[in-house]
Amino acid sequence: MPTTDLGPRLLAALGGAGNVREVENCITRLRVSVVDADRVDVPTLETTDGVLGVVAGPTTQIVLGPGLVDRTADQLEAALAGSASSADRLAAQGAAIKADRAARNDTPVKNALRRIANIFVPLIPALIACGIIAGLNGLITNLVASGDVTWLKGVPPLLAPLSSGFLSLIAVFVGINTAREFGGTPIIGGAVAGITVYAGVVDAHPFGQTLAPGQGGVIGALMAALLAVYLERWIRSWCPDALSMLVVPTLTVLITGLVALAVLMSLAGWISTEIAHGVTWLLAHGGPFTGLVLAGLFLPMVMLGLHQALTPIHATLIQQDGFTVLIPILAMAGAAQVGAAVAIYLRLKHNASIRKTIRSAVPAGLLGVGEPLIYGVTLPLGRPFVTACGGAAVSGAFMSTMNSIGVSVGSKAIGPSGWALYPLLDGNHGIGTSVLVYAIGEVIAYAAGFALTYFFGFSRDRLAELNRNDTGEGGLVEADDVPAQPGAREPAKV
Repeated sequence: MPTTDLGPRLLAALGGAGNVREVENCITRLRVSVVDADRVDVPTLETTDGVLGVVAGPTTQIVLGPGLVDRTADQLEAALAGSASSADRLAAQGAAIKADRAARNDTPVKNALRRIANIFVPLIPALIACGIIAGLNGLITNLVASGDVTWLKGVPPLLAPLSSGFLSLIAVFVGINTAREFGGTPIIGGAVAGITVYAGVVDAHPFGQTLAPGQGGVIGALMAALLAVYLERWIRSWCPDALSMLVVPTLTVLITGLVALAVLMSLAGWISTEIAHGVTWLLAHGGPFTGLVLAGLFLPMVMLGLHQALTPIHATLIQQDGFTVLIPILAMAGAAQVGAAVAIYLRLKHNASIRKTIRSAVPAGLLGVGEPLIYGVTLPLGRPFVTACGGAAVSGAFMSTMNSIGVSVGSKAIGPSGWALYPLLDGNHGIGTSVLVYAIGEVIAYAAGFALTYFFGFSRDRLAELNRNDTGEGGLVEADDVPAQPGAREPAKV
């Protein structure tokens, strides 16, 4: 699949350099803020090799998948940088930026969640790597302890630092990213966050308190770095320029560090403990209902950006328990989408375009990349998206029931789901039990998503319509279903 020139080809379909305001990316999606959504050639984007799905709008989202999205973002940035700047482009950006930014998705809640994501998302690759190494280390340790492979007894001491080193200092990276996100000096954010993990805090007894290294975890680091940002800003506002290099960082670290030791570490420690207790209590006493709600509503939360609020909770659970029990439950949403897609494939026997989209999107869905199925299949069809969420709820109920009876299954890292989650699984009964429970949950999600979609995913008229209207090009939205609002796409009527 040719992807070496994907950036320039996408730029042309996006309306050229003059129509692109900003480019950013997450693990799977390229987010491009455009000046005029009408100038974006959505059909061309959808049929470009390497593109798995497109969500049109003022912020056009292009689904590419892990790895490719990073390379393409670099290509697109390079293409933009290499394009000649023009007065027209600058004028268009200046005229549109204030009104457009203020009018669309610029609420305090969404901005706060977006900033939280910007702090934690860059840490995900390291969390994945360390999680996989930790899983491998646990497997080798168990084999050595059983006496089967005693010749590998020297390996666990080598792998332990590789798997645990990053997690022991994750607070520092959170501090750096927090300061960067909120406009402070990143290294100062890392310095004040590093205070919370320093082993010598056990000898500090502010107000008679007893502190422990890492107390408060990532929440304490985030709070300390955030305080440092605003304190640094205030000190810089009155400090003479000639003294700023010495005074600003010194006072910022000194004051923030003392506040962190006296207040923030204890406060964040209490918050972290309550979060862990709350999640444990919810799963232990909520029974099937907890997983039903979490898994059933997860995909709508992703679409609204609300899932980002769970990221600090995942990070806190991983730091405290070694794994987060929420991710395997939420992963059922992606598995149910796969089951729903198979049902759609069988029901729409005469619609070659939709079946072609499903064939290309299901492998990615099995590996936990759900956007191609969501935005390319179930969501545009409308009702199948709802039935897929129903299938996720059924499987989520099973997973939370297992937690309530004492079988906890968790993930060592944030990010992967589907089959990609297996190397990261862990739990209170060991890796083998965790893998078995998760596998059963996935089978339930596949089956429930399939059954609900097969029997309830289409009305009789809609099924007949889709089986006779076939463009052969992979498009799902027909001319009569296209919404009048420029740049927006809605689910087709059921």
